[in-house]
Amino acid sequence: MPLSNSQYDEIMRDYDKRQLHNRHLLDTRRDEVFRKLPRIKEIDALVASSAVEQARLYLNGDTSAVSALKAKLDSLRGEKKQLLSDHGYPLDYLEPVYTCRDCRDSGYRDGKKCHCFTQAVIDTVYAQSNIRGVLARENFDTFSYDYYSDEDISTTTGLSSLTTAQNAVRECRNFIKDFDSRHGNLLIYGKTGVGKTFLSNCVAKELLEKGRSVIYFTAFQLFDILSRGVFDKDADAIAAHQNIFDCDLLVIDDLGTELSNAFTTSQLFLCVNERLLRSKSTIISTNLSLNQIVEIYSERTFSRLCDAYTLIHLFSRVDIRIQKRKKPARQV
Repeated sequence: MPLSNSQYDEIMRDYDKRQLHNRHLLDTRRDEVFRKLPRIKEIDALVASSAVEQARLYLNGDTSAVSALKAKLDSLRGEKKQLLSDHGYPLDYLEPVYTCRDCRDSGYRDGKKCHCFTQAVIDTVYAQSNIRGVLARENFDTFSYDYYSDEDISTTTGLSSLTTAQNAVRECRNFIKDFDSRHGNLLIYGKTGVGKTFLSNCVAKELLEKGRSVIYFTAFQLFDILSRGVFDKDADAIAAHQNIFDCDLLVIDDLGTELSNAFTTSQLFLCVNERLLRSKSTIISTNLSLNQIVEIYSERTFSRLCDAYTLIHLFSRVDIRIQKRKKPARQV
């Protein structure tokens, strides 16, 4: 992914800040526990000295003493866990704190860039850092069924708006659960304000937390980058093509709001088809009906979507965005 030296340095500074913050958090926890439970501080000192003694005995070939010392260490660690548990602390409360346990907040694992570094690059290159704030508000914990009615029935499926939303959430959770094995795709469609983008964000947040790389674009942003790579020969945009095809999850929001023409039609097919060939997952949300997708983007593209995407239709009597401004909903 294209990174300038200053961008790389900024990412590494963020890792330094992360490490400093987490070390401070651990020190604060230790001070708190040692003050309340001085026995744990004694145990830590005994474990440290016993571990050194165990290594010395092992080097001297005293296997019986090593076994006895190992039993002592196990007993001390067991006592420490019991003390923590008895006083309401998690058993890992005094363990090193890492934002990313895979690389221990270094950005690298086994000499290779960690998945968290890959996402940091994506956030930097595509200016997606603001997505984090959105996902903190729009996720499964804050999703509500209050805006979907049991009385609002689809003439096509015979299902209510509420049941349809419940099925949609179930499909999205299955999509997340099977993400690595099925490489599925979602097309979420429906009128404005029925929760399409919100549901896409729910999925994106879960996968980000699982360490998968996620790129989010509105349709306008996606086609703008693709056009700059093709027509302007913009170096960053050309390099971005590869990232668009290779990220674990690409979210294309509001398909149909861009200025549609022969270029956008061909590029959507290219993007959809290339990611299918690479077994990469995509979520597309749109206000368009299925018939409109055929008319605007061609039967060829629609055929790919029908074959490889799970179609999720959301509907509601109300515009959820407007209703939220009037009255907050209960969370599910």
